[in-house]
Amino acid sequence: MEQQNKSTMVVFSGDLDKAMASFIIATGAAAMGKQVTMFFTFWGLNILRKEEYVNVGKKSFMDKMFAAMMPRGPEKLGISKMNFGGLGGKMMKYTMKKKNIVSLKELIEMAQDLDVKMVACTMSMDVMGITQDELIDGLDYAGVASYLADADESKINLFI
Repeated sequence: MEQQNKSTMVVFSGDLDKAMASFIIATGAAAMGKQVTMFFTFWGLNILRKEEYVNVGKKSFMDKMFAAMMPRGPEKLGISKMNFGGLGGKMMKYTMKKKNIVSLKELIEMAQDLDVKMVACTMSMDVMGITQDELIDGLDYAGVASYLADADESKINLFI
């Protein structure tokens, strides 16, 4: 299959610094005119969770446990190194704000404005007990076959 002006990435990590890198790369590629697909799976889904609690009805015990233990949205993510119980993430966000660096929340909005295709992995959602109602608006939902089809047409494919 001929490669096109597309870039794809798997966003597996739910760490703030890795999420930032993912969205900086995605928005940079989109600004350069590339069609970008971001496929969020497992811990990466936490980036897309709504910050507020969403009552979605009856959930299994395990689904409730996952929901309680996982961070809810971009403002609650920790960093991959030196997190120190959340202090590291707060320090990073404070420093970024002081240096006028856009927040992850702003990068997500920028990605949406640049028509970056953000896809939530439905299999991972099922495993982790996450419903569409608990994720931000503007997402696509698909399985790995859909991602692989996009990746097959892409010049660049990243795993973060």
